[in-house]
Amino acid sequence: MLTVFAFLLAIGVLVTFHELGHYWVAKLCGVRVLRFSIGFGSPLFRFKPRETEWVICPIPLGGYVKMLDEREGYVDPEERSRAFNNQHVLKRIAIVAAGPLANLLLAVLLYWGVIAQGVPQLKPLIGTVVAQTPAAAAGFRDGDRVVSVAGRAVSSWQEIRLALVDAAMSGDVISVRVQNASGAAAERRIDAARFGDKAVQALQQGDPGFSPARFLPAVGVVEPGGVAAKAGLKPGDKLLSVGGQPLPSWEAWVQLVRNSPGKDLQIRIERDGKPMQLSLRPQAVRQDDEMVGRIGVAPLPDAAWNDKLSFMVHYGVFGALQQAAVKTGDTAWMSLKFLGNMLIGHASLNNLSGPLTIANVAGQTAREGLTPYLEFLALISISIGILNLLPIPVLDGGHLMYYVAELVRGKPVSERAQMLGQKIGFILLASLMAFAMLNDFSRLFGG
Repeated sequence: MLTVFAFLLAIGVLVTFHELGHYWVAKLCGVRVLRFSIGFGSPLFRFKPRETEWVICPIPLGGYVKMLDEREGYVDPEERSRAFNNQHVLKRIAIVAAGPLANLLLAVLLYWGVIAQGVPQLKPLIGTVVAQTPAAAAGFRDGDRVVSVAGRAVSSWQEIRLALVDAAMSGDVISVRVQNASGAAAERRIDAARFGDKAVQALQQGDPGFSPARFLPAVGVVEPGGVAAKAGLKPGDKLLSVGGQPLPSWEAWVQLVRNSPGKDLQIRIERDGKPMQLSLRPQAVRQDDEMVGRIGVAPLPDAAWNDKLSFMVHYGVFGALQQAAVKTGDTAWMSLKFLGNMLIGHASLNNLSGPLTIANVAGQTAREGLTPYLEFLALISISIGILNLLPIPVLDGGHLMYYVAELVRGKPVSERAQMLGQKIGFILLASLMAFAMLNDFSRLFGG
Protein backbone atom coordinates (compact mmCIF):
# COMPACT_ATOMS: atom_id res chain seq x y z
CA MET A 1 0.00 0.00 0.00
CA LEU A 2 2.90 2.36 0.72
CA THR A 3 4.27 1.73 -2.79
CA VAL A 4 0.87 2.47 -4.36
CA PHE A 5 0.40 5.61 -2.27
CA ALA A 6 3.96 6.86 -2.92
CA PHE A 7 3.54 6.29 -6.67
CA LEU A 8 0.14 8.01 -6.88
CA LEU A 9 1.39 10.94 -4.81
CA ALA A 10 4.45 11.30 -7.04
CA ILE A 11 2.43 11.21 -10.26
CA GLY A 12 -0.16 13.58 -8.80
CA VAL A 13 2.43 16.16 -7.75
CA LEU A 14 4.52 15.96 -10.94
CA VAL A 15 1.56 16.03 -13.34
CA THR A 16 -0.16 18.83 -11.43
CA PHE A 17 2.95 21.01 -11.50
CA HIS A 18 3.47 20.29 -15.21
CA GLU A 19 -0.09 21.24 -16.12
CA LEU A 20 -0.01 24.29 -13.84
CA GLY A 21 2.90 25.52 -15.94
CA HIS A 22 0.72 25.38 -19.06
CA TYR A 23 -2.23 26.89 -17.16
CA TRP A 24 -0.41 29.86 -15.60
CA VAL A 25 1.29 30.93 -18.82
CA ALA A 26 -1.92 30.46 -20.83
CA LYS A 27 -3.74 32.77 -18.42
CA LEU A 28 -0.89 35.29 -18.60
CA CYS A 29 -1.20 35.24 -22.39
CA GLY A 30 -4.96 35.87 -22.23
CA VAL A 31 -6.00 32.36 -23.37
CA ARG A 32 -9.19 30.92 -21.91
CA VAL A 33 -8.64 27.58 -20.17
CA LEU A 34 -11.73 25.37 -20.34
CA ARG A 35 -10.55 22.39 -18.30
CA PHE A 36 -7.67 21.46 -16.00
CA SER A 37 -7.55 17.67 -15.62
CA ILE A 38 -5.37 15.43 -13.47
CA GLY A 39 -5.64 11.92 -14.86
CA PHE A 40 -7.62 10.52 -17.78
CA GLY A 41 -11.03 8.89 -18.13
CA SER A 42 -14.48 9.77 -16.79
CA PRO A 43 -14.22 12.48 -14.09
CA LEU A 44 -14.42 11.37 -10.46
CA PHE A 45 -14.50 14.92 -9.18
CA ARG A 46 -15.47 18.25 -10.81
CA PHE A 47 -15.16 21.81 -9.56
CA LYS A 48 -15.85 24.96 -11.58
CA PRO A 49 -15.45 28.16 -9.54
CA ARG A 50 -15.15 30.39 -12.61
CA GLU A 51 -14.53 29.74 -16.29
CA THR A 52 -12.16 26.79 -15.80
CA GLU A 53 -13.43 23.34 -14.82
CA TRP A 54 -11.06 21.48 -12.45
CA VAL A 55 -11.26 17.71 -12.80
CA ILE A 56 -9.74 14.58 -11.23
CA CYS A 57 -9.97 11.38 -13.29
CA PRO A 58 -9.27 7.72 -12.36
CA ILE A 59 -6.31 6.90 -14.66
CA PRO A 60 -3.35 8.61 -12.91
CA LEU A 61 -0.82 8.48 -15.74
CA GLY A 62 -0.96 12.06 -16.94
CA GLY A 63 -3.21 15.06 -17.29
CA TYR A 64 -4.05 17.90 -19.62
CA VAL A 65 -5.09 21.53 -19.91
CA LYS A 66 -7.85 22.10 -22.47
CA MET A 67 -7.86 25.60 -23.94
CA LEU A 68 -10.31 27.41 -26.15
CA ASP A 69 -9.37 26.49 -29.73
CA GLU A 70 -11.22 26.93 -33.02
CA ARG A 71 -9.72 23.69 -34.31
CA GLU A 72 -11.60 21.73 -31.66
CA GLY A 73 -15.05 23.30 -31.80
CA TYR A 74 -17.17 26.40 -32.24
CA VAL A 75 -15.83 29.59 -30.66
CA ASP A 76 -18.02 32.61 -30.04
CA PRO A 77 -16.76 35.52 -32.21
CA GLU A 78 -16.44 37.67 -29.08
CA GLU A 79 -13.95 35.16 -27.62
CA ARG A 80 -11.88 34.47 -30.75
CA SER A 81 -9.06 36.62 -29.39
CA ARG A 82 -8.84 34.26 -26.38
CA ALA A 83 -8.53 31.10 -28.50
CA PHE A 84 -5.16 29.34 -28.38
CA ASN A 85 -4.93 28.96 -32.14
CA ASN A 86 -5.28 32.73 -32.63
CA GLN A 87 -2.32 33.62 -30.42
CA HIS A 88 1.00 34.81 -31.81
CA VAL A 89 3.38 31.91 -32.34
CA LEU A 90 5.70 33.17 -29.60
CA LYS A 91 2.84 33.03 -27.10
CA ARG A 92 2.00 29.48 -28.20
CA ILE A 93 5.64 28.50 -27.77
CA ALA A 94 5.67 29.98 -24.26
CA ILE A 95 2.46 28.17 -23.26
CA VAL A 96 3.64 24.79 -24.54
CA ALA A 97 7.17 25.11 -23.14
CA ALA A 98 5.86 26.14 -19.72
CA GLY A 99 4.87 22.58 -18.75
CA PRO A 100 8.31 20.93 -19.12
CA LEU A 101 10.01 24.02 -17.69
CA ALA A 102 7.70 23.83 -14.66
CA ASN A 103 8.95 20.29 -14.05
CA LEU A 104 12.56 21.49 -14.15
CA LEU A 105 11.68 24.33 -11.76
CA LEU A 106 10.02 21.83 -9.41
CA ALA A 107 13.21 19.75 -9.43
CA VAL A 108 15.24 22.82 -8.43
CA LEU A 109 12.82 23.52 -5.54
CA LEU A 110 12.88 19.91 -4.36
CA TYR A 111 16.67 19.71 -4.47
CA TRP A 112 16.84 23.08 -2.72
CA GLY A 113 14.73 21.72 0.14
CA VAL A 114 16.99 18.68 0.43
CA ILE A 115 20.33 20.49 0.11
CA ALA A 116 19.35 23.29 2.54
CA GLN A 117 19.17 20.69 5.35
CA GLY A 118 22.79 19.69 4.78
CA VAL A 119 23.92 16.97 2.42
CA PRO A 120 25.34 13.69 3.74
CA GLN A 121 28.21 12.65 1.49
CA LEU A 122 30.61 9.75 1.22
CA LYS A 123 34.33 10.31 0.80
CA PRO A 124 35.67 9.03 -2.54
CA LEU A 125 37.16 5.93 -0.89
CA ILE A 126 36.71 2.44 -2.33
CA GLY A 127 35.53 -0.04 0.29
CA THR A 128 34.85 -3.09 -1.86
CA VAL A 129 36.05 -4.32 -5.26
CA VAL A 130 33.96 -7.16 -6.69
CA ALA A 131 35.91 -9.99 -8.31
CA GLN A 132 35.58 -10.63 -12.06
CA THR A 133 34.41 -7.08 -12.86
CA PRO A 134 35.96 -4.25 -14.92
CA ALA A 135 37.10 -2.59 -11.66
CA ALA A 136 38.92 -5.73 -10.48
CA ALA A 137 40.54 -6.18 -13.89
CA ALA A 138 41.67 -2.53 -13.84
CA GLY A 139 43.55 -3.14 -10.59
CA PHE A 140 41.40 -1.19 -8.11
CA ARG A 141 42.03 -2.10 -4.48
CA ASP A 142 40.15 -1.65 -1.21
CA GLY A 143 41.23 1.67 0.30
CA ASP A 144 41.92 3.46 -3.00
CA ARG A 145 40.90 7.13 -2.94
CA VAL A 146 39.49 8.24 -6.30
CA VAL A 147 40.97 11.57 -7.34
CA SER A 148 39.56 12.02 -10.86
CA VAL A 149 37.45 10.21 -13.46
CA ALA A 150 38.23 10.86 -17.13
CA GLY A 151 40.09 14.01 -16.12
CA ARG A 152 37.19 15.28 -13.98
CA ALA A 153 38.17 15.91 -10.33
CA VAL A 154 35.88 14.26 -7.76
CA SER A 155 35.48 14.77 -4.02
CA SER A 156 32.56 12.45 -3.16
CA TRP A 157 30.89 9.25 -4.27
CA GLN A 158 28.04 11.17 -5.87
CA GLU A 159 30.57 12.94 -8.09
CA ILE A 160 32.27 9.62 -8.91
CA ARG A 161 28.99 8.11 -10.12
CA LEU A 162 28.06 11.16 -12.20
CA ALA A 163 31.52 11.26 -13.78
CA LEU A 164 31.44 7.52 -14.55
CA VAL A 165 28.00 7.75 -16.16
CA ASP A 166 29.07 10.75 -18.22
CA ALA A 167 32.33 9.10 -19.34
CA ALA A 168 30.63 5.75 -20.06
CA MET A 169 28.46 7.35 -22.75
CA SER A 170 31.49 7.72 -25.01
CA GLY A 171 32.08 3.96 -25.02
CA ASP A 172 35.83 4.47 -24.51
CA VAL A 173 38.16 3.08 -21.86
CA ILE A 174 37.84 5.32 -18.77
CA SER A 175 40.98 6.60 -17.05
CA VAL A 176 40.63 6.92 -13.26
CA ARG A 177 43.32 8.54 -11.13
CA VAL A 178 43.59 7.19 -7.57
CA GLN A 179 45.70 7.48 -4.47
CA ASN A 180 46.24 4.02 -3.02
CA ALA A 181 46.17 3.08 0.66
CA SER A 182 49.89 3.87 1.05
CA GLY A 183 49.44 7.34 -0.51
CA ALA A 184 51.02 6.65 -3.91
CA ALA A 185 49.34 8.00 -7.06
CA ALA A 186 48.23 5.54 -9.72
CA GLU A 187 46.08 5.33 -12.84
CA ARG A 188 43.43 2.63 -13.36
CA ARG A 189 41.77 2.06 -16.74
CA ILE A 190 38.21 0.70 -16.83
CA ASP A 191 37.36 -1.29 -19.98
CA ALA A 192 33.81 -2.58 -19.48
CA ALA A 193 33.44 -3.69 -23.12
CA ARG A 194 35.74 -6.67 -22.41
CA PHE A 195 33.13 -8.02 -19.96
CA GLY A 196 30.06 -7.88 -22.21
CA ASP A 197 26.84 -5.89 -22.45
CA LYS A 198 25.79 -6.33 -18.81
CA ALA A 199 29.04 -4.80 -17.59
CA VAL A 200 28.65 -1.90 -20.04
CA GLN A 201 25.09 -1.28 -18.83
CA ALA A 202 26.23 -1.37 -15.21
CA LEU A 203 28.98 1.16 -15.97
CA GLN A 204 26.44 3.43 -17.68
CA GLN A 205 24.60 3.40 -14.37
CA GLY A 206 27.77 4.31 -12.44
CA ASP A 207 28.76 0.80 -11.31
CA PRO A 208 32.08 -0.56 -12.68
CA GLY A 209 32.40 -3.16 -9.92
CA PHE A 210 33.52 -1.15 -6.89
CA SER A 211 31.57 0.56 -4.12
CA PRO A 212 32.15 2.61 -0.97
CA ALA A 213 30.66 -0.11 1.27
CA ARG A 214 32.90 -2.42 3.27
CA PHE A 215 31.74 -5.55 5.05
CA LEU A 216 33.26 -7.71 7.74
CA PRO A 217 33.71 -11.45 7.07
CA ALA A 218 30.76 -12.05 9.38
CA VAL A 219 27.04 -12.80 9.07
CA GLY A 220 24.72 -9.82 9.47
CA VAL A 221 21.34 -11.25 8.40
CA VAL A 222 20.10 -14.82 7.94
CA GLU A 223 17.11 -15.50 5.70
CA PRO A 224 14.47 -17.52 7.62
CA GLY A 225 14.08 -21.01 6.17
CA GLY A 226 17.12 -20.63 3.89
CA VAL A 227 20.11 -22.93 3.51
CA ALA A 228 22.19 -20.95 6.01
CA ALA A 229 19.42 -20.94 8.64
CA LYS A 230 18.93 -24.71 8.33
CA ALA A 231 22.68 -25.23 8.67
CA GLY A 232 22.71 -23.26 11.93
CA LEU A 233 24.35 -19.97 10.89
CA LYS A 234 23.29 -17.00 13.03
CA PRO A 235 23.77 -13.21 12.85
CA GLY A 236 27.14 -12.26 14.30
CA ASP A 237 28.91 -15.47 13.30
CA LYS A 238 32.45 -14.73 12.13
CA LEU A 239 33.56 -16.71 9.07
CA LEU A 240 37.02 -18.22 9.55
CA SER A 241 37.58 -20.82 6.82
CA VAL A 242 35.95 -23.19 4.33
CA GLY A 243 37.45 -26.63 3.76
CA GLY A 244 40.51 -25.53 5.72
CA GLN A 245 41.10 -22.46 3.48
CA PRO A 246 41.04 -19.11 5.35
CA LEU A 247 38.42 -16.53 4.34
CA PRO A 248 40.14 -13.12 4.17
CA SER A 249 37.03 -11.15 3.24
CA TRP A 250 33.28 -11.27 2.70
CA GLU A 251 33.85 -11.00 -1.06
CA ALA A 252 35.92 -14.20 -0.98
CA TRP A 253 33.04 -15.94 0.82
CA VAL A 254 30.51 -14.70 -1.73
CA GLN A 255 32.59 -15.96 -4.65
CA LEU A 256 33.10 -19.34 -3.01
CA VAL A 257 29.37 -19.82 -2.39
CA ARG A 258 28.47 -18.66 -5.90
CA ASN A 259 30.92 -21.12 -7.41
CA SER A 260 29.68 -24.06 -5.30
CA PRO A 261 26.03 -24.76 -6.27
CA GLY A 262 24.95 -28.12 -4.86
CA LYS A 263 28.35 -28.83 -3.27
CA ASP A 264 28.93 -29.68 0.41
CA LEU A 265 30.98 -27.04 2.25
CA GLN A 266 32.66 -27.50 5.63
CA ILE A 267 32.66 -24.12 7.37
CA ARG A 268 34.60 -23.06 10.44
CA ILE A 269 33.09 -20.09 12.29
CA GLU A 270 33.55 -18.19 15.53
CA ARG A 271 30.50 -17.55 17.73
CA ASP A 272 30.75 -15.69 21.03
CA GLY A 273 34.51 -16.20 20.98
CA LYS A 274 34.30 -19.95 20.46
CA PRO A 275 35.14 -21.83 17.21
CA MET A 276 32.49 -24.06 15.65
CA GLN A 277 32.21 -26.37 12.64
CA LEU A 278 29.16 -26.34 10.34
CA SER A 279 28.23 -28.04 7.08
CA LEU A 280 25.97 -26.67 4.34
CA ARG A 281 25.15 -27.15 0.66
CA PRO A 282 24.45 -23.95 -1.38
CA GLN A 283 21.17 -24.05 -3.27
CA ALA A 284 21.63 -24.04 -7.06
CA VAL A 285 19.78 -21.11 -8.65
CA ARG A 286 19.84 -19.77 -12.21
CA GLN A 287 21.24 -16.26 -12.61
CA ASP A 288 22.24 -14.61 -15.89
CA ASP A 289 22.05 -17.93 -17.77
CA GLU A 290 24.30 -19.79 -15.31
CA MET A 291 23.82 -21.83 -12.16
CA VAL A 292 25.19 -20.22 -9.00
CA GLY A 293 25.11 -21.09 -5.31
CA ARG A 294 22.89 -19.28 -2.81
CA ILE A 295 22.50 -19.79 0.96
CA GLY A 296 20.45 -16.76 2.12
CA VAL A 297 22.75 -14.54 4.21
CA ALA A 298 23.77 -10.87 4.15
CA PRO A 299 27.02 -9.41 5.51
CA LEU A 300 27.74 -7.41 8.63
CA PRO A 301 28.70 -3.81 7.72
CA ASP A 302 32.05 -2.50 8.90
CA ALA A 303 30.84 0.22 11.29
CA ALA A 304 34.29 1.75 11.79
CA TRP A 305 34.77 2.11 8.03
CA ASN A 306 31.32 3.64 7.59
CA ASP A 307 32.07 6.25 10.27
CA LYS A 308 35.31 7.12 8.48
CA LEU A 309 33.52 7.34 5.13
CA SER A 310 30.68 9.75 5.94
CA PHE A 311 30.74 13.53 6.17
CA MET A 312 28.18 16.33 6.00
CA VAL A 313 28.24 19.35 3.68
CA HIS A 314 26.26 22.48 4.68
CA TYR A 315 25.27 25.35 2.38
CA GLY A 316 23.56 28.65 3.10
CA VAL A 317 20.11 29.39 1.69
CA PHE A 318 21.41 30.90 -1.53
CA GLY A 319 24.29 28.45 -1.77
CA ALA A 320 21.78 25.59 -1.52
CA LEU A 321 19.67 27.18 -4.27
CA GLN A 322 22.72 27.47 -6.51
CA GLN A 323 23.67 23.84 -5.85
CA ALA A 324 20.08 22.76 -6.57
CA ALA A 325 20.10 24.56 -9.91
CA VAL A 326 23.48 23.06 -10.83
CA LYS A 327 22.35 19.58 -9.85
CA THR A 328 19.15 19.94 -11.88
CA GLY A 329 21.11 21.18 -14.90
CA ASP A 330 23.69 18.38 -14.61
CA THR A 331 21.00 15.71 -14.30
CA ALA A 332 19.00 17.12 -17.22
CA TRP A 333 22.15 17.21 -19.39
CA MET A 334 23.00 13.63 -18.42
CA SER A 335 19.46 12.56 -19.36
CA LEU A 336 19.76 14.22 -22.77
CA LYS A 337 23.16 12.62 -23.37
CA PHE A 338 21.79 9.24 -22.38
CA LEU A 339 18.85 9.55 -24.78
CA GLY A 340 21.20 10.65 -27.54
CA ASN A 341 23.46 7.67 -26.92
CA MET A 342 20.47 5.31 -27.04
CA LEU A 343 19.61 6.68 -30.47
CA ILE A 344 23.12 6.01 -31.81
CA GLY A 345 23.45 2.65 -30.07
CA HIS A 346 26.00 3.62 -27.39
CA ALA A 347 23.48 2.99 -24.60
CA SER A 348 21.15 0.01 -24.28
CA LEU A 349 17.38 0.34 -24.48
CA ASN A 350 17.33 -2.06 -21.53
CA ASN A 351 18.00 0.97 -19.32
CA LEU A 352 14.54 2.37 -20.10
CA SER A 353 12.11 2.21 -17.19
CA GLY A 354 8.32 2.32 -17.16
CA PRO A 355 5.62 2.92 -14.52
CA LEU A 356 6.20 -0.38 -12.69
CA THR A 357 9.85 0.40 -11.99
CA ILE A 358 8.96 3.98 -11.06
CA ALA A 359 6.29 2.71 -8.65
CA ASN A 360 8.75 0.23 -7.13
CA VAL A 361 11.42 2.91 -6.61
CA ALA A 362 8.77 5.29 -5.22
CA GLY A 363 7.91 2.72 -2.56
CA GLN A 364 11.56 2.00 -1.75
CA THR A 365 12.50 5.66 -1.34
CA ALA A 366 9.36 6.39 0.70
CA ARG A 367 10.35 3.62 3.13
CA GLU A 368 13.84 5.12 3.43
CA GLY A 369 12.50 8.52 4.47
CA LEU A 370 11.39 11.93 3.27
CA THR A 371 14.76 13.06 1.87
CA PRO A 372 15.27 10.06 -0.47
CA TYR A 373 11.65 10.39 -1.61
CA LEU A 374 12.08 14.10 -2.42
CA GLU A 375 15.25 13.31 -4.38
CA PHE A 376 13.31 10.63 -6.27
CA LEU A 377 10.56 13.17 -7.07
CA ALA A 378 13.18 15.63 -8.35
CA LEU A 379 14.77 13.01 -10.60
CA ILE A 380 11.44 11.92 -12.09
CA SER A 381 10.38 15.55 -12.53
CA ILE A 382 13.55 16.18 -14.56
CA SER A 383 12.87 13.05 -16.62
CA ILE A 384 9.30 14.19 -17.36
CA GLY A 385 10.51 17.66 -18.31
CA ILE A 386 13.23 16.36 -20.65
CA LEU A 387 10.97 13.70 -22.19
CA ASN A 388 8.28 16.26 -22.97
CA LEU A 389 10.79 18.55 -24.66
CA LEU A 390 11.80 15.88 -27.17
CA PRO A 391 10.72 16.80 -30.74
CA ILE A 392 8.21 13.96 -30.95
CA PRO A 393 4.69 14.84 -32.14
CA VAL A 394 2.06 14.24 -29.41
CA LEU A 395 4.60 15.53 -26.84
CA ASP A 396 5.11 19.20 -25.96
CA GLY A 397 8.41 19.11 -27.84
CA GLY A 398 6.60 18.03 -31.00
CA HIS A 399 4.30 21.03 -30.82
CA LEU A 400 7.29 23.28 -30.19
CA MET A 401 8.93 21.82 -33.30
CA TYR A 402 5.90 22.81 -35.39
CA TYR A 403 5.77 26.32 -33.89
CA VAL A 404 9.48 26.92 -34.45
CA ALA A 405 9.01 25.78 -38.06
CA GLU A 406 6.11 28.24 -38.32
CA LEU A 407 8.29 31.01 -36.91
CA VAL A 408 10.99 30.29 -39.49
CA ARG A 409 8.64 29.78 -42.47
CA GLY A 410 6.29 32.61 -41.63
CA LYS A 411 3.25 30.33 -41.87
CA PRO A 412 1.91 27.29 -40.00
CA VAL A 413 2.86 23.72 -40.89
CA SER A 414 0.04 22.14 -42.92
CA GLU A 415 -2.62 20.17 -41.03
CA ARG A 416 -1.82 17.11 -43.16
CA ALA A 417 1.83 17.20 -42.11
CA GLN A 418 0.81 17.67 -38.49
CA MET A 419 -1.61 14.73 -38.61
CA LEU A 420 1.04 12.51 -40.17
CA GLY A 421 3.51 13.59 -37.50
CA GLN A 422 0.95 12.82 -34.79
CA LYS A 423 0.52 9.27 -36.08
CA ILE A 424 4.28 8.69 -36.29
CA GLY A 425 4.80 10.22 -32.87
CA PHE A 426 2.08 8.09 -31.31
CA ILE A 427 3.57 4.90 -32.77
CA LEU A 428 7.06 5.87 -31.58
CA LEU A 429 5.88 6.79 -28.10
CA ALA A 430 3.75 3.64 -27.79
CA SER A 431 6.73 1.52 -28.87
CA LEU A 432 8.99 3.13 -26.27
CA MET A 433 6.35 2.62 -23.57
CA ALA A 434 5.91 -1.02 -24.54
CA PHE A 435 9.67 -1.58 -24.42
CA ALA A 436 9.88 0.16 -21.04
CA MET A 437 7.06 -2.05 -19.70
CA LEU A 438 8.87 -5.18 -20.92
CA ASN A 439 11.98 -3.98 -19.09
CA ASP A 440 9.86 -3.44 -15.97
CA PHE A 441 8.52 -6.99 -16.05
CA SER A 442 12.01 -8.35 -16.66
CA ARG A 443 13.48 -6.46 -13.69
CA LEU A 444 10.65 -7.05 -11.24
CA PHE A 445 9.61 -10.60 -12.12
CA GLY A 446 12.85 -12.03 -13.51
CA GLY A 447 11.60 -12.45 -17.12
